Amino acid sequence: MAGKKKEITLQTAILNQEQWDVMLAVTGLNVVDVYQAWCGPCKAVISLLRKIKNELGDDRLHFAVAEADLVESLQKYRGRCEPTFLFYGGGQLVAVVRGANAPLLQKSILEQLGAEKRVLEEGAERKVVKDEGLAEEVEEEEVMVLEDNEEEIVVTAHKSYTVAIIKPDAVAHGKADEIIMKIQEAGFEILSHEEQALTEEEARDFYQHKVEEPHFEELIHFMSSGPCHVLILSRSEGTEDVIPLWREFIGPTDVEVAKQEKPESLRALYGTEHVFNAVHGSDDKDQASRELAFFFPHFAASSEAQRQLHQDERVQNTLALIRPDILKEKKDDILKKIAEAGFMIALQKEVVLTEKQVNKFYSEHTQEEYFPALLQNMTSGPVLALALASTDAVERWRKLLGPKDVNQAKEESPESLRAQFAVETVPINQLHGSGTPQEAEKELKFFFSMEHTLAAVKPDVLEEHRAEIIKKIEEAGFVISQMDEKTLSREMAEEFYKEHKGKPFFDQLVDYMSEGPSLMMILSKENAVQEWRDLMGPTDPEEAKQTAPDSLRAKFAKNILQNALHGSSDQIQAMEKIQFVFGDINIGADGSVQGIEPDLEKVVSPESRDESEAPVDSLTDSSQSTVNESSQKSLSHESTEMEKVDDDAPVDSLTGSSQSTVNESSQKSLSHESTEKEKVDGDGNGSRRDSL
Repeated sequence: MAGKKKEITLQTAILNQEQWDVMLAVTGLNVVDVYQAWCGPCKAVISLLRKIKNELGDDRLHFAVAEADLVESLQKYRGRCEPTFLFYGGGQLVAVVRGANAPLLQKSILEQLGAEKRVLEEGAERKVVKDEGLAEEVEEEEVMVLEDNEEEIVVTAHKSYTVAIIKPDAVAHGKADEIIMKIQEAGFEILSHEEQALTEEEARDFYQHKVEEPHFEELIHFMSSGPCHVLILSRSEGTEDVIPLWREFIGPTDVEVAKQEKPESLRALYGTEHVFNAVHGSDDKDQASRELAFFFPHFAASSEAQRQLHQDERVQNTLALIRPDILKEKKDDILKKIAEAGFMIALQKEVVLTEKQVNKFYSEHTQEEYFPALLQNMTSGPVLALALASTDAVERWRKLLGPKDVNQAKEESPESLRAQFAVETVPINQLHGSGTPQEAEKELKFFFSMEHTLAAVKPDVLEEHRAEIIKKIEEAGFVISQMDEKTLSREMAEEFYKEHKGKPFFDQLVDYMSEGPSLMMILSKENAVQEWRDLMGPTDPEEAKQTAPDSLRAKFAKNILQNALHGSSDQIQAMEKIQFVFGDINIGADGSVQGIEPDLEKVVSPESRDESEAPVDSLTDSSQSTVNESSQKSLSHESTEMEKVDDDAPVDSLTGSSQSTVNESSQKSLSHESTEKEKVDGDGNGSRRDSL
């Protein structure tokens, strides 16, 4: 048995002045996340820091977190919730980055690490800086810049705000939209709106001030039982403080009291009992500030001079394509130009396009004279698709590209990318950019559509490891679109695993899955099915420990039957299982979902599913991904005795694994809207891995 992999702490915790002084004496570059006790360290960049550390493997790069109130040297940073990263070399401040700006943070780390190594190895002069952002006062009016996903929202410091939460009971009963409408009708401004699913640990942090109350445990269980809608509310300039107005609008905490004293209040209309009172509101300004930092940690102070800029600028996404002729040789140079221009690469994917896909993507250009050359170019090798993010991204990227005609670009805009990276023997320009924001949205969906899969934390690990598993899921970048704790009856467990009926381990599997509650989740992400399978790891925990020691099954699974987690094997199975567990649902492009309780009668098997429900064409060779109708039916969840690997099967039933393994290179070329490729054997029958 492989030994447990030792986990190395990514960030050293600095809890007093003595530890701070020790940190300053450490040779190399020290990057310190300075935080407030009620804010906590910046969680948004942990994955980035881990990635940088793993990729560089440099012993001279060190990360730390320091609570401002505990370190005397950080006194001037107290009370500032904006993420602040201080860079120290040789005990001296060499750089400062404010905000969870991943591209800027990564660039600064690489630049400052290189500079510090030149100081240590070549005797170069260390450039010391002062934190100019700590000016005592600014004459201009201060504003709060709230980063809400892709848009920035500006709230003046003189304008009051509060955090409002529509709780899981109201969301589960489908009342969220109705409540939001009432909020707007009452004159409240909704500055930000997110759907979030709190883990039990997060709920405890949020409600720590209520720990002594008798219903605390019930409250924590309730608030972590499903998604909430979290809003930032304000009122127009010159009106009363929003906090007491909101508390008046929602009514007394006790639902019965609310019904008697404030029958028109939200809690009277939508609450059911004391804990299940539908909505939450901040008690006062201090609590509103803490709650804002909890749910929306990325905000910063800005001057009135910047305010109009923030109002005018809007973060956009646009599609960039690097075509096959220059991808291999010029990729790094182009990516460097993109970074220098201030774009963030939100997503990237290298794909090989078929003629059918190129025709679809360039459907409006197929009659043009240049299209045959474009078609040949786009299918001649891999294309790198990039989702670029910045303010006015569409226009800025097109300006950076230059004219479409290569000769015109060389004459009129020799510094443009199309001029710099032109191929002399090819008349087609080598870089693509979306023409309008509408085109960008459409083109990004073509390459980067969000996918959904069903995940389950099984009964034997749920109670002890729930919070840790959810944390790992979130750190991996998944959106938890829906979450519900369910105890499957034996009948439901048999239906859920019907593809294994008749196999020797079936009764054991059904007993195991119906012995207690499981946590069912809809996970949303680009390539969600495969990435969740990768995060889970191999079915056999012994194999997982050998081949994927960081996987969840390597850490939590007991044996091949009690393997801790379930994941769908492909997109068709994912949608069937999602419908089985959560009923008829509608999942938005951002992963948001509205659902109703499941109904066993409404479960649609793959063989009866209407063709119109099939995923859109995927970014893969259609000859590889198309399965004829008879093969498709044989690939339904009725299990065959062919050489197929069953993820929850006991060891003695795992035969023919080599025949059932999906070809890796073909699998990687799949679009994330398509079903995971089903391998077809020489007799035309399909075999597929089912992940339970």
